[in-house]
Amino acid sequence: RQGYEDPDWQYPAGSYGGDYTYQSHQWQPVAWQGDRDLRQRELYGKSTKYQDHHYYRGYHPNLATSPPGQERTQSYGSHKENYIPAARREQAGGGTLSSDLREAGGQPQETSDPPSLLLKYQELGLSSSTYELSQYIHDGADHHDPTPSGTWSPSPPGRSLVSTPAPVVPLKFSLPHVAMCFGAGGQLVLVCPHCPAEGQQAHVELHSLEVILHDTKELEELQAFPGPLVREDLHKVDVMTFCQQKIATSCDLSTQRGRDSALLWKLLVVLCQQNGSMVGSDTAELLMQDCKCREKYKRKNPTANLMGLTDEEWMSHQPGTLDLITGEVPPVVETQAQIVEKFTKLLNYGRKKDALVWAMRNHLWGHALFLSSKMDPQTYSWVLTGFTSTLATNDPLQTLFQLMSGKIPQAALCCGDATWGDWRPHLAVMLSNKAGDMELNHQAISTMGDTLAGKGAVEAAHFCYLMADIPFGYFGAKAEHMVLLGSSHCQTFTQFATTEAIQRTEILEYCQQLRQPESFLLPFQVYKLLYASRLADHGLPAQALQYCEQIATALLGQGLARHPVLAQQVMKLAERLKLSDPLLLEMPEKDQNLEPDWLEQLRACCQEWEVR
Repeated sequence: RQGYEDPDWQYPAGSYGGDYTYQSHQWQPVAWQGDRDLRQRELYGKSTKYQDHHYYRGYHPNLATSPPGQERTQSYGSHKENYIPAARREQAGGGTLSSDLREAGGQPQETSDPPSLLLKYQELGLSSSTYELSQYIHDGADHHDPTPSGTWSPSPPGRSLVSTPAPVVPLKFSLPHVAMCFGAGGQLVLVCPHCPAEGQQAHVELHSLEVILHDTKELEELQAFPGPLVREDLHKVDVMTFCQQKIATSCDLSTQRGRDSALLWKLLVVLCQQNGSMVGSDTAELLMQDCKCREKYKRKNPTANLMGLTDEEWMSHQPGTLDLITGEVPPVVETQAQIVEKFTKLLNYGRKKDALVWAMRNHLWGHALFLSSKMDPQTYSWVLTGFTSTLATNDPLQTLFQLMSGKIPQAALCCGDATWGDWRPHLAVMLSNKAGDMELNHQAISTMGDTLAGKGAVEAAHFCYLMADIPFGYFGAKAEHMVLLGSSHCQTFTQFATTEAIQRTEILEYCQQLRQPESFLLPFQVYKLLYASRLADHGLPAQALQYCEQIATALLGQGLARHPVLAQQVMKLAERLKLSDPLLLEMPEKDQNLEPDWLEQLRACCQEWEVR
C-alpha cells in the first residue's frame, strides 16, 4: 500500500520461465496445464514486466517509481509480513525472503520437503487469491496474539516456506470491562469486572436514572408537567398554573414569535377556565390584550376619480371658490355645524350630487351613505367605494367591510409582513363579527393561517387553525395543517416532536375532554406513546405506565383496525413497565403477578387482529 516504503519490501523479481513463482498477491489468470507453454509465450515472456501494464502504474510506490532496468516486485513473503504484528517483525531481525530468492537464482528452491500449499494450489490451476484467503482465515488469530514468539523466520528449518499455525479463538475484549444495560424500571444496571472463576465475588450495581439525571433540563421539563391529564387527583388549576409558568419562563415577549407562543398558552388557560368552550368575543378580547400600543391607521381623502369628478370639477368644489349658482364665495369651513349647514343648503337647491361630494370631502360618511342608499344602487356603490378608499390598506375596518361584502379579506393574504402590521386585530374583527356565510368566515381565517405558516409564524398559524376548527393530522402527510400544537411538521421529526409541543397538545385534548369527556385526538395517541418512552428513559416508569393505560383505553374504545401497529407497540411497552404499577405494592405477594385488565384486553385484541 502507499506509504509503506520499507526497503525490506523490495525484492528482485524471479524469472517467469519454467515453473510458477509467487511474484505478487494480485490475482493471476487461471490456465490449464496444457496451455502453460502458450501462456508463457504470450503473457509471461521475458520482456513482460509489471511496469508494462499501465493499470499497475501508481498502484504501489515500488512499481510506480522503479528505475529502468530494475524490477521491484512484492512477494508473498512481504504480504505475509503485513499480517505479522509490529513487535514480531522487530524481533525477527533482518531475516527476509530476498536472500532465499537470490540463492535460488529467481527459481523456487528445490528441497526435499514436501511441496508447499501454494504450489499445490498452482498445480490445481487455482489463483493466488484463493491461497491468500486460506492463509488469512488460518492466520487470523495472529492479530490478537499479545505475546510475540521468539525470532521469526520466513523459512524455518525442516519446514516448508509457508507455515499454517493452529487457529486460536480471539478474545472479544482484551481486558476486563464494565458491562452496562438499561432496565425497564428506569434503572441502570452495571456488572463490575470481576472474575468469579478466579475466586472474585460477582458484583452488580443498580442505579436509578431519575437520580442520575436529576439536574438535567429534560428531566425537569418532564417532572414539571402534571401528566397524564386523566388522573382522578388532577385539578384544572394545576394545568392552568403550568401554562402560566410556561409563559413566564419560556416565552420571550420582546419578539413576535415569543408573543405568539404566549398567546397559545393564554388560549389554553382560557379554555381550562371555561371548560373547553369559547365564543368569538372571548377570543377577540384575548387577541387585543397584548395590543397596548394600537396602531394609528391614517385616513386619506377620497380621490377625484373615485367620486366621478374631473380635476377641474373637484377644484370648483374647494373652499374659497366662487359658487356660480349662488354667486357667493363660500368661506373656509372649520366647524362641524357649518359643514352640515352647507350640506343642507345644497339639498335645498336640489343638488344631490354636489351634496354627496361635499359630504364625502368633509367625511360626513353617514349623511352620504344614507342619501345614496335612497338613490340608485350605482350611486350607493360609488359612495361606498369612495368611503373605503379613505381607509388605510391595513385598517381592520377594511378587513371587516371586505368580509361583509362576501370577499376574502386582503389581510388574510398579506398579513405577517412587517409593513402590513399586526395580524391579531384583523383576526379579532373577523371572530367578533361573524355573520352571513359561516363557511366564508372559516375559509378566510384558514387562509390567514396558511399565510402566517408560509412566513414561519407557526404559533400564530395554529391559533388561526384552532379558531377555524381545522382537525389535527399526521406527520407523514405534509398537506396537513396541524399535527402537534405550536410545532411545524415540515421539520425533521427530532425537531418537530419536542416535549413542549407534546405537552401543549395534551393540554388542548384535556380541555376538549372537559366539554366532552369521551373525546380524544386519535392522531395524537402515537405521540403519547413517544412521551411515555421518554418518561421511562428518564427513570419515571410509573407515569409511563399510566400513559400506556390511557392510550390503550382510547384504542379499545375506537377499535384496533385503524391503528394495529400502535396497539402492539403500546402492549410491548406496557409489558415491560407493568411491574412499576404502584398498586402492586399494596397487593399480597401471591397476587403481584396479575396483570391489569386493560393490558389483558389489549393483548387479546392484538391476538385477534393478527388471526384475522
